[in-house]
This record gives sequence, structure tokens and C-alpha cells, in this order.
Amino acid sequence: MSRATTIVSLALSITAIACAPAVKRSGGAPSPAQMAEFWIDPGPAPRDLFAGPPGEGHVRPETDSRFSVVKRDTGGFSITYRVRDDHAREWSVKLGPEAQTEVVASRIVWAVGYHELPSYFVERWIAVDHAKGATLGGARFRPVDIGLKSRGEWSWQENPFVGTRQYGGLLALMMILNSTDLKNQNNEVYDVVGERREQARRWFVVKDLGASLGETGRFDPRRGYIDGFEREPFITGTENGFATFGFRGRHQELLQHISVADVRWMCERLQRLTDRQWRDAFRAGNYSEETTARYVTRIRQKITEGLELR
Repeated sequence: MSRATTIVSLALSITAIACAPAVKRSGGAPSPAQMAEFWIDPGPAPRDLFAGPPGEGHVRPETDSRFSVVKRDTGGFSITYRVRDDHAREWSVKLGPEAQTEVVASRIVWAVGYHELPSYFVERWIAVDHAKGATLGGARFRPVDIGLKSRGEWSWQENPFVGTRQYGGLLALMMILNSTDLKNQNNEVYDVVGERREQARRWFVVKDLGASLGETGRFDPRRGYIDGFEREPFITGTENGFATFGFRGRHQELLQHISVADVRWMCERLQRLTDRQWRDAFRAGNYSEETTARYVTRIRQKITEGLELR
């Protein structure tokens, strides 16, 4: 890195810290019913991480299925589509390097008790637009009709759960997954339509977890990059009961609210996941056995680091 680039990066970091919003709880301590909107104990039975969160009757789309294009959006990091299958069901489809990582990361987050949306990785599919079909590569498919009604985004910096073990634990999990883009527009609040699901009538969800399992950084870090994931440090120390991290992603102010106890709490829960659950989570994202083994080995190293904190 050149001296000029270093100076610019330092200046941007100082500016970001100076402009960082305060992190605070909205309202008093959450009741058990309120906490269930954010996190529930998944129970003793291991969740099925290949199937993932239940999709209200939806099943994984088959490879080489045809989908009619409703609209296409090229404005964000990933190209996204709204498509309709032969049964008139609509899907949100994401292409690019976040397609696999989002499926895997969402399953891991759901495995330890946070609410997540159903999603599936499809290795190959046919987009039909104006009666012409084009075969496209791997994509994340998420059903549009999932029995949830959006109420807009929720803020990492101000929400009812700041200061709880579950909030700090979720941030610790973001560090473990190298989820590098902790922006509020990736979060959404949903009202559950009909009967409550997962013990709640409202869900706070980290919806977009695609910028993960690779490098961290503010300027286009590589997603799903196993070499970078293995290389980056996890915990760099502790200070006054809080952990410090090698994380280089956005919103560094959030890291100041992850206590040693939060990290241990999350790592204790991740330690309970079975070998099969880890394999299934990455199999759902279409990762090879070799790459899966490397990811799981590095994640377990991080879990050990977290459990050893005092």
C-alpha cells in the first residue's frame, strides 16, 4: 500500500469514527415476549441446516427449472431478479458471489436461535424474458410470499435489544462469519401473518448476510473467499471486559459493545452444532467437501478462541 493510500484510508477511518452514531437501547429492558421477536432458544433437537428455515410450503427450486422474469435490478452489489415459477409463486433471486454465502450464513444464524428467512441455492436455472430463455449460473432463491409483512428496517445502533446477551452475541457471530457489511438496510422487521411463528408475532431479521465468509473491509472485500477467511484474525485482545477484533468492516462503533461474556455465550451455542449441521449448512450453499472442511476448521478455531476468553 502506498503512503498516499495509507493516509487516505486513515483519514476515512478517523472520519467514520467521528461520525459514528451512538449505540443505545430504545425503551426499557425487553420482556421475554419482546426478546422472542429477536431470538429464541432453538431447543435440544438439532435444526436441519440443509433444508434451512421453513418456507411455509415452499421447497427448493430444482436445477434447470424455468422462471419468468418479472423485473431485473442491476443497481446493487449483486444482480437481482424477481421471477415467477410455473406454479405462479414469486421468488427474489440474487446472482454473484453473495448467492452462496447468504444461504450458508443465514442457516448458521438460524441454527443458534435468530429468526431467518428461507433461502435456497440453485446451481443453474433458466430465466425466461419475452419468451426467450437464458441459462444462468448459481443463484440464491428466496420466496416472496413467506407469511410475513415487512415493517421496514431496524437499526443496529438503536433497537430494543442493545445491551442484552443476545444482541452482543449476534454481533459476535457477525465477527465469526466475517460479515463485513453491517448496515441497517440489510435488517428488516416483519409482522407474522396469522398464528405466531417461532414463539413470536414479530421478527427482527438480519436479512442480507451475503457479504460474509471472506475478507472484511470497507472497500469491496471479497465474499466467499476461503483464503482470506482463513487468514484474517478474529480476537485481537480484551479491554475492560470487552473483546477487540481484527474486523476491518463498516460500523466499527458496534464492536465496542461486544463483551467477553457475549463472545463466550455465542461460542458455547456454536459449539453445540453437530458435524452434520456444519456440513449441511455449507452443502446447502453448494460448497465442495474440501472447501467446507476448511471453513469449518477455521470457524471452530474461532469458537475455541472465544471460549478461552476470560
